[in-house]
Parts: sequence; structure tokens; C-alpha cells
Amino acid sequence: MIGLIGTKLGMTRQFNEDGRSIPVTVIQAGPCVVTQVKNEQTDGYSAVQIGFGAKKAKNTPMPMQGHFRKAKTDPLRTVIEYRVDVKHEYNLGDSVDLSVLAEVSSVDVTGTTKGRGFAGRIKRHGQHRGPDGHGSKNVRRMGSIGMHTFPGRVTKGKPMPGHYGAKRETKKNLEVVAIDQEKNLILVKGSIPGHKNGIVFIRASR
Repeated sequence: MIGLIGTKLGMTRQFNEDGRSIPVTVIQAGPCVVTQVKNEQTDGYSAVQIGFGAKKAKNTPMPMQGHFRKAKTDPLRTVIEYRVDVKHEYNLGDSVDLSVLAEVSSVDVTGTTKGRGFAGRIKRHGQHRGPDGHGSKNVRRMGSIGMHTFPGRVTKGKPMPGHYGAKRETKKNLEVVAIDQEKNLILVKGSIPGHKNGIVFIRASR
């Protein structure tokens, strides 16, 4: 099933029938434009490529300008490809909106997490502080990372300080609280990766 590209607008809350507050994230999803249709005869698989977000022509490479020109649309900032069944109804230049998710109860949202630069072991991995008594030298520093004589190396995946965030992450099975097709807004329960106005990719949960 095809998905959508959108932007994260921020978080707010909704009240259900019982009066309970539900934290929701507001996403502006689409409308997107079909920029390419792939089939098994020419490409070896069936897929639909969609684009979202305006981009200046002077900042778009010439090959991409020709690519968008075939779809009879202005240059777009973000494109993504979704696998679809062989029998689908999407054509080059078609507009894809929230109607594709109108009957969906839960979605998967993919985004890029906030980049937090170089972080220590406590912030990056949630580890505990060391002893802070007199003479302690590793309150927030790491202790020993070594091993015995065998294997005599640091094991792979050892939690250590390093670059934190700025990675691709997917939140699965997020409940769809409300959809406003006129304003292209979808409200999902809970938080999603990324900062405000960040690009996210939405598709129905499997």
C-alpha cells in the first residue's frame, strides 16, 4: 500500500469521550505528486515514487528538473518510493492525499531523530553515575572497558560516548486519533521522531 510524505508540525492534546487527555502529534501529510511509476517489465518490480515539498528550480540539478518535468510538476524537495501491487491505479502526475489513509486505524511513521552532537554515556545510554565520594575520579566518566586476556578486546556494541541522535527511526503501530482531509492533517497518538517541520514518512501499519 502506498504511503505519504509529510512534515511534523508539533504536539498537542485531544480529549476523548471519557474526558481523558490524549497526547497527539500533528502531521501535515501531503498532498504528494506521483513522479514516477515503475513496473516489472522495465524495472523488474512494481513501485510508485511520490514527491513532496516545493523547491526552487535553481537549486535543483538539471537531471532532476527533467525528471519532474515528465510528471508535469514543479521541482520537489523530497521523493520516496513505495512498493505496490501490479494492479494499481496510480499514473504519472496524479495527486495523492490523505484519502489513502482514511480507513486506517494505525500507521508507521519514519523520521530522523534530533541531532544532539557528542554525548556521554549517561545521556546517550541512560547509564548510572559513578561514586561521588572523596577521591572518586569517574562520577560521569566511564569505568573499565577492557576484557580478560581472552578475548583481549572490547566487545562490539559496547555502550560508550559518541554521536547521539540524527539517525533514521520508525515508530510503529501509532493510533490514528483524527484526520482532517480538507487541511491535510493527521493526528497520531504519542510522539514521533524528529524536530518541528521535519520530514516524516507515513504508511499504514502491517
